[in-house]
Amino acid sequence: MKRGNDGRKYYEAYEERYKTAHAHGVRWSSDVSTPIVMEVMEKYHIQQDRQLLEIGCGEGRDARTVLENGFSLMATDISNEAIAYCKKEMPQYESHFSVLDCLSDTLSTKFDFIFAIAVVHMLVLDEDRNGFYQFIHHHLTADGLALICTMGDGEFERQSDISEAFTLQERHHESGIMLVAGTSCRMVSFRTFEKELKRNDLTIVEKGITSALPNFNSLMYAVVKKA
Repeated sequence: MKRGNDGRKYYEAYEERYKTAHAHGVRWSSDVSTPIVMEVMEKYHIQQDRQLLEIGCGEGRDARTVLENGFSLMATDISNEAIAYCKKEMPQYESHFSVLDCLSDTLSTKFDFIFAIAVVHMLVLDEDRNGFYQFIHHHLTADGLALICTMGDGEFERQSDISEAFTLQERHHESGIMLVAGTSCRMVSFRTFEKELKRNDLTIVEKGITSALPNFNSLMYAVVKKA
């Protein structure tokens, strides 16, 4: 697992990006929720008394919608800054947010529905991507479902140089140009995505292309269950 000189893992760089945005008094990402989350929950009849987990909740755009609809959700992120922001912005749901690194931490609870929106594409190394899928497999109930969305159009593949994570770079933000930490990215095709899921004992129930505007024009998604 690649670490920087200060011991931080390459995929932890969003912590610095959030800190920079919040220091400027703005969110890094849009607060518009991802439509497919509630669509999948409704389609597969996820009930309010079920146990739900979000991996990589960021600034809480999807967690807010799920919580406001009365679901029992544990929303997690590796970023202390992101979780602190969510607790501050949604004090009524403070107990539902916690810091979690799904590649090194485990939970005692099994979940009926797990979702992760635009998270796995930040994991570049195969060992890390496998760890992500294994966490989902381990934490699903026997008949549980997971929704995984990852940046991509189903065909194009590319990956960033993880040694450049944390390197400052100019990025466009709705508030203007902002100097922020570089982050990691690996986009895969549906063929690769399906192979990853299969080798980690996850079976695809349905798959397709969706979006999470204004942040992501194209996201591959898969609804999966334990093989």
